[in-house]
Amino acid sequence: MAVTDEAIEKIKGMIVSGALRPGDRLPKESELAADLGLSRNSLREAVRALSLIRILDVRQGDGTYVTSLDPQLLLEALSFVVDFHRDDTVLEFLAVRRILEPAATAMAALRISEQQLDALTARLDKLGESPSVEDLVAGDLEFHRGIVHSSGNSVLCSLLDGLSGPTTRARVWRGLTQEDAVAGTLREHRAILAALRDRDAEAARSWATVHIASVEQWLRSTL
Repeated sequence: MAVTDEAIEKIKGMIVSGALRPGDRLPKESELAADLGLSRNSLREAVRALSLIRILDVRQGDGTYVTSLDPQLLLEALSFVVDFHRDDTVLEFLAVRRILEPAATAMAALRISEQQLDALTARLDKLGESPSVEDLVAGDLEFHRGIVHSSGNSVLCSLLDGLSGPTTRARVWRGLTQEDAVAGTLREHRAILAALRDRDAEAARSWATVHIASVEQWLRSTL
C-alpha cells in the first residue's frame, strides 16, 4: 500500500471508529503524524485527498475539521465524476435511474405532503399543454427532484440528482425528434402525480418505471 493510501486509511479508521466525529478538529499535524506513525508529508497528502472528497475541511489559519459527513456533501464527488461520462454510457445511467427512481417514488407516495403535491401540480399546470422542449426538460428535472426529495432518503436524493445530468441531453434530443414525446411526458407526469395523491405506492412505482423506461427504450432503438 502506498504511504499516502496508508495515511488515508488511518484517518478513515479514526472517523469510522468514532475517535473523530463530524465537526471535530483534527489534532495538530505533528501530534497526529506521531500518533499514527506517519511522516508529516504523507499526512499532509492524505488530508489534501480527503478534503477533495469532502471528508475533511481545511480552514486556513484555523485547522482541519471533519465535515458534517452529510450524504449530499459526500456525493458531490459523484456528480463531478459523472460530468465526464461518454455518450455511449448514457443508457447505463438511464438503467440505474430506472432501478432507483421508482423505489424513491414509491417511498414518496407514503411521505409526500399535500403542500408538496400542490406545488408539483402548480408546476405542471404552469408548463401548459405545449411547452418548449427546453422548458419541459427543465420542468422534468424539477418534477423528479421534488418527488425524490419527498422520499425522505437523502442518499437516494443525492445519488439521483447526480445521475440526472448525463440523461438531460438525451431527453432534449428525444423531445426534438420523437413525435408526441412532449405530450407523452406530460401524461406520464400526471399519472405519477395522481398515484402520489392516491397514496398508491405500487402505482407510483409502476408509472415512474414506465416513464424512465420509455426514454431508455427510445434511446436504445435510436442508437
